[in-house]
Amino acid sequence: MRTYGQYCGIAKTLDTVGDRWTLLIVRELFALGPCRHTDLRNGLPGIASNLLVDRLRELEEAGLIQREAAPPPVATTLFSLTERGRELEPVLRELSRWGMPLLREPGASDTFRTHWLDMPARALTDHRPDQPAIVLQLHADGSEDLVIEVKDGSVHTHAGRVDHPTASLTGPPHLLAATLLGDLDLSTAVQQGLRLSGEREAVLRILPRRS
Repeated sequence: MRTYGQYCGIAKTLDTVGDRWTLLIVRELFALGPCRHTDLRNGLPGIASNLLVDRLRELEEAGLIQREAAPPPVATTLFSLTERGRELEPVLRELSRWGMPLLREPGASDTFRTHWLDMPARALTDHRPDQPAIVLQLHADGSEDLVIEVKDGSVHTHAGRVDHPTASLTGPPHLLAATLLGDLDLSTAVQQGLRLSGEREAVLRILPRRS
């Protein structure tokens, strides 16, 4: 492992998770839970298979991930975060928040997966915890779905679909991201092409409140 050789918490952290792709692997495991090697490859377009193997080994040696043999019908190795690995959540959340202004101009060749909105969604707040539980579904054009479950003031996310969401938002990635982070109010986002179905008030319940 390469090292900065500095007795500094920031340097030591970067020694462990500062290599290219490393934090994105952690992002995938936060968003998707235990993953196969194939799942990680699908969520990390552009990574070479041998490099992914190397990064997984390094993360395991650092005590941030663990592997286990899944029983049939999966019957393959699953990678998941350890408790130490899950402690990186606030780091990823702050990196996500800091980087949101950089998403205002999507690159023409940028790839996207809806579950990459998992970290911004984790930062949402339930403004009406006294109200019944709701389930929101996000779908970015050409990608998969992300489910946001809101109950008793808590917000939880997971990849996948539900049969009868309280409301759903569908549209281009940049509109979904801007809406979740409060960069666009919901009405403006809908005018620009975001598609809303279901209960509008349910969506407003978790969106950042603009001053």
